[in-house]
Amino acid sequence: MKIYNKIVYDINNNIIEEDSYEYEGPLTLADPVTAAVIGGTSLMQYQAQGKIGKYNQAVNNRTAAVLDGQAAQIEQKAEFDIAQFNKTYQKVKGETTVALAKSGVQIGSGSAYNIALSNALEKRLQENLIRYNSQVAASNKREEASFARIKGTIARQESRIKQIGTIASAGTSLITMNQGSFGTKSKGLVVAP
Repeated sequence: MKIYNKIVYDINNNIIEEDSYEYEGPLTLADPVTAAVIGGTSLMQYQAQGKIGKYNQAVNNRTAAVLDGQAAQIEQKAEFDIAQFNKTYQKVKGETTVALAKSGVQIGSGSAYNIALSNALEKRLQENLIRYNSQVAASNKREEASFARIKGTIARQESRIKQIGTIASAGTSLITMNQGSFGTKSKGLVVAP
Protein backbone atom coordinates (compact mmCIF):
# COMPACT_ATOMS: atom_id res chain seq x y z
CA MET A 1 0.00 0.00 0.00
CA LYS A 2 1.33 3.45 -0.91
CA ILE A 3 1.52 5.96 1.96
CA TYR A 4 1.88 9.64 1.04
CA ASN A 5 3.85 12.06 3.18
CA LYS A 6 3.49 14.99 0.78
CA ILE A 7 1.79 15.78 -2.54
CA VAL A 8 2.23 19.15 -4.32
CA TYR A 9 -0.07 20.11 -7.18
CA ASP A 10 0.36 22.88 -9.73
CA ILE A 11 -2.45 25.26 -10.67
CA ASN A 12 -3.79 22.74 -13.21
CA ASN A 13 -3.99 19.92 -10.61
CA ASN A 14 -0.93 18.12 -11.99
CA ILE A 15 1.31 16.49 -9.38
CA ILE A 16 4.66 18.31 -9.40
CA GLU A 17 6.13 16.82 -6.22
CA GLU A 18 5.37 13.58 -4.42
CA ASP A 19 6.85 12.00 -1.31
CA SER A 20 5.57 8.49 -0.61
CA TYR A 21 6.63 5.01 0.39
CA GLU A 22 5.29 1.47 0.16
CA TYR A 23 3.93 0.06 3.43
CA GLU A 24 3.59 -3.68 3.92
CA GLY A 25 3.05 -3.83 7.67
CA PRO A 26 0.01 -4.82 9.72
CA LEU A 27 -3.32 -3.05 9.18
CA THR A 28 -6.61 -3.13 10.99
CA LEU A 29 -9.77 -1.13 10.75
CA ALA A 30 -11.68 0.55 13.51
CA ASP A 31 -15.03 -0.76 14.62
CA PRO A 32 -17.81 0.24 12.22
CA VAL A 33 -19.37 2.91 14.48
CA THR A 34 -16.09 4.73 15.08
CA ALA A 35 -15.15 4.41 11.43
CA ALA A 36 -18.52 5.88 10.43
CA VAL A 37 -18.09 8.82 12.83
CA ILE A 38 -14.57 9.57 11.58
CA GLY A 39 -15.65 9.12 7.97
CA GLY A 40 -18.76 11.28 8.39
CA THR A 41 -17.02 14.15 10.12
CA SER A 42 -14.16 13.99 7.63
CA LEU A 43 -16.63 14.07 4.76
CA MET A 44 -18.41 17.11 6.23
CA GLN A 45 -15.08 18.87 6.77
CA TYR A 46 -14.00 17.99 3.21
CA GLN A 47 -17.23 19.41 1.77
CA ALA A 48 -17.02 22.56 3.92
CA GLN A 49 -13.44 23.17 2.82
CA GLY A 50 -14.50 22.87 -0.81
CA LYS A 51 -17.39 25.30 -0.32
CA ILE A 52 -15.14 27.79 1.47
CA GLY A 53 -12.62 27.62 -1.37
CA LYS A 54 -15.31 28.16 -4.01
CA TYR A 55 -16.83 31.03 -2.00
CA ASN A 56 -13.47 32.78 -1.53
CA GLN A 57 -12.72 32.40 -5.23
CA ALA A 58 -16.15 33.82 -6.13
CA VAL A 59 -15.63 36.78 -3.77
CA ASN A 60 -12.28 37.57 -5.35
CA ASN A 61 -13.69 37.19 -8.87
CA ARG A 62 -16.48 39.61 -7.94
CA THR A 63 -13.90 42.07 -6.62
CA ALA A 64 -12.04 41.73 -9.92
CA ALA A 65 -15.22 42.47 -11.89
CA VAL A 66 -15.85 45.58 -9.78
CA LEU A 67 -12.28 46.77 -10.35
CA ASP A 68 -12.64 46.19 -14.11
CA GLY A 69 -15.81 48.30 -13.99
CA GLN A 70 -13.97 51.05 -12.15
CA ALA A 71 -11.27 51.02 -14.85
CA ALA A 72 -13.93 51.53 -17.52
CA GLN A 73 -15.47 54.36 -15.49
CA ILE A 74 -12.08 56.07 -15.19
CA GLU A 75 -11.69 55.95 -18.97
CA GLN A 76 -15.19 57.35 -19.47
CA LYS A 77 -14.53 60.10 -16.95
CA ALA A 78 -11.44 61.12 -18.93
CA GLU A 79 -13.62 61.82 -21.96
CA PHE A 80 -16.00 63.84 -19.77
CA ASP A 81 -13.06 65.78 -18.26
CA ILE A 82 -11.73 66.55 -21.73
CA ALA A 83 -15.16 67.81 -22.84
CA GLN A 84 -15.37 70.02 -19.72
CA PHE A 85 -11.84 71.30 -20.32
CA ASN A 86 -12.72 72.11 -23.95
CA LYS A 87 -15.74 74.13 -22.79
CA THR A 88 -13.52 76.11 -20.44
CA TYR A 89 -10.89 76.50 -23.15
CA GLN A 90 -13.42 77.84 -25.66
CA LYS A 91 -14.64 80.34 -23.05
CA VAL A 92 -11.09 81.54 -22.28
CA LYS A 93 -10.29 81.65 -26.00
CA GLY A 94 -13.34 83.86 -26.60
CA GLU A 95 -12.48 86.13 -23.68
CA THR A 96 -8.91 86.46 -24.93
CA THR A 97 -10.08 87.30 -28.44
CA VAL A 98 -12.45 89.97 -27.10
CA ALA A 99 -9.75 91.42 -24.83
CA LEU A 100 -7.28 91.57 -27.70
CA ALA A 101 -9.85 93.16 -30.01
CA LYS A 102 -10.71 95.78 -27.36
CA SER A 103 -7.06 96.69 -27.00
CA GLY A 104 -6.78 97.25 -30.76
CA VAL A 105 -4.60 94.24 -31.55
CA GLN A 106 -5.17 92.72 -34.98
CA ILE A 107 -6.43 89.13 -34.49
CA GLY A 108 -4.36 86.44 -36.28
CA SER A 109 -1.07 88.32 -36.39
CA GLY A 110 1.86 89.16 -34.13
CA SER A 111 1.26 88.81 -30.39
CA ALA A 112 -2.36 87.70 -30.89
CA TYR A 113 -1.21 84.85 -33.11
CA ASN A 114 1.49 83.82 -30.62
CA ILE A 115 -1.04 83.83 -27.75
CA ALA A 116 -3.52 81.75 -29.76
CA LEU A 117 -0.79 79.27 -30.77
CA SER A 118 0.44 79.00 -27.17
CA ASN A 119 -3.10 78.41 -25.92
CA ALA A 120 -3.73 75.75 -28.61
CA LEU A 121 -0.53 73.93 -27.65
CA GLU A 122 -1.45 74.12 -23.95
CA LYS A 123 -4.92 72.77 -24.79
CA ARG A 124 -3.40 69.79 -26.60
CA LEU A 125 -0.98 69.17 -23.74
CA GLN A 126 -3.79 69.23 -21.15
CA GLU A 127 -5.93 66.81 -23.20
CA ASN A 128 -2.99 64.39 -23.49
CA LEU A 129 -2.29 64.71 -19.77
CA ILE A 130 -5.92 63.91 -18.88
CA ARG A 131 -5.87 60.86 -21.18
CA TYR A 132 -2.52 59.68 -19.84
CA ASN A 133 -3.59 60.00 -16.19
CA SER A 134 -6.81 58.10 -16.89
CA GLN A 135 -4.91 55.33 -18.69
CA VAL A 136 -2.52 54.97 -15.76
CA ALA A 137 -5.38 54.87 -13.24
CA ALA A 138 -7.37 52.39 -15.38
CA SER A 139 -4.29 50.18 -15.77
CA ASN A 140 -3.80 50.20 -12.00
CA LYS A 141 -7.41 49.08 -11.50
CA ARG A 142 -7.01 46.31 -14.07
CA GLU A 143 -3.82 45.18 -12.33
CA GLU A 144 -5.69 45.08 -9.01
CA ALA A 145 -8.38 43.01 -10.77
CA SER A 146 -5.75 40.55 -12.01
CA PHE A 147 -4.34 40.20 -8.51
CA ALA A 148 -7.85 39.62 -7.13
CA ARG A 149 -8.36 36.78 -9.64
CA ILE A 150 -4.99 35.30 -8.71
CA LYS A 151 -5.90 35.57 -5.02
CA GLY A 152 -9.16 33.74 -5.77
CA THR A 153 -7.32 30.95 -7.57
CA ILE A 154 -4.89 30.66 -4.66
CA ALA A 155 -7.78 30.48 -2.17
CA ARG A 156 -9.32 27.68 -4.22
CA GLN A 157 -6.02 25.77 -4.37
CA GLU A 158 -5.49 26.21 -0.63
CA SER A 159 -8.90 24.69 0.02
CA ARG A 160 -8.00 21.72 -2.21
CA ILE A 161 -4.80 21.22 -0.23
CA LYS A 162 -6.82 21.30 3.00
CA GLN A 163 -9.22 18.75 1.52
CA ILE A 164 -6.29 16.44 0.74
CA GLY A 165 -5.07 16.93 4.31
CA THR A 166 -8.52 16.03 5.64
CA ILE A 167 -8.62 12.82 3.64
CA ALA A 168 -5.09 11.92 4.71
CA SER A 169 -5.89 12.67 8.34
CA ALA A 170 -9.04 10.55 8.25
CA GLY A 171 -7.16 7.67 6.67
CA THR A 172 -4.38 7.92 9.23
CA SER A 173 -6.91 8.01 12.07
CA LEU A 174 -8.64 4.90 10.79
CA ILE A 175 -5.40 3.02 10.23
CA THR A 176 -3.81 3.88 13.59
CA MET A 177 -6.96 3.63 15.67
CA ASN A 178 -6.59 -0.02 16.60
CA GLN A 179 -3.28 -1.54 17.57
CA GLY A 180 -4.13 -4.93 16.10
CA SER A 181 -2.21 -6.40 13.22
CA PHE A 182 -2.81 -8.41 10.11
CA GLY A 183 -3.80 -11.95 11.03
CA THR A 184 -4.98 -11.21 14.58
CA LYS A 185 -8.53 -10.85 15.77
CA SER A 186 -9.91 -7.46 14.83
CA LYS A 187 -13.27 -5.78 14.39
CA GLY A 188 -13.93 -5.10 10.75
CA LEU A 189 -12.05 -5.83 7.55
CA VAL A 190 -8.34 -5.84 6.92
CA VAL A 191 -7.18 -3.59 4.08
CA ALA A 192 -4.96 -5.52 1.72
CA PRO A 193 -2.52 -3.81 -0.68
